[in-house]
This record gives sequence, C-alpha cells and structure tokens, in this order.
Amino acid sequence: MLQYRLWVGPGSLAQVSVLEEQIGQMSVVNLRHQERNRLMSAQIKGLKTGLNTVEEKARMELGMIKQGETFYWFVDSKK
Repeated sequence: MLQYRLWVGPGSLAQVSVLEEQIGQMSVVNLRHQERNRLMSAQIKGLKTGLNTVEEKARMELGMIKQGETFYWFVDSKK
C-alpha cells in the first residue's frame, strides 16, 4: 500500500519517465524552431537594411532581370 503512488499514482516512476521523454522530444523541436527563427531574423534584417537582399529574392523567385542585361537560358538537350 505504501508504494502504490510510487508505481501507479500521479508522479509515479512510469509517469516521470514518460514526461522526461516528452521533454527530450520538445527540446529537439525547440532547437529546430530557434534555428528557423534565427534564419528568418537574419533575412528580415537584410530586407530592412539593403536592397541587395530584395534584388536577390526578385531574381531567384520571380526571374527578374535588370534593364540592359541579357538573359540566357541553358536547356539540357539530353531530356
């Protein structure tokens, strides 16, 4: 009777073990989110401080070119 809470009740060894595993999983998720947030903060800072980042995004995502530039598109003939 005295060991009931230790093995079965709230705060039992089994429950503590499950909670420690959940903490480990959440720590991994938190590290991924912190890294993602760090990258997003750097990107936001770049967008706020200079036009180079805006120009790079426009070129990569929208295919924009500057006036007076020549656009070359290389197609792989093996396809």
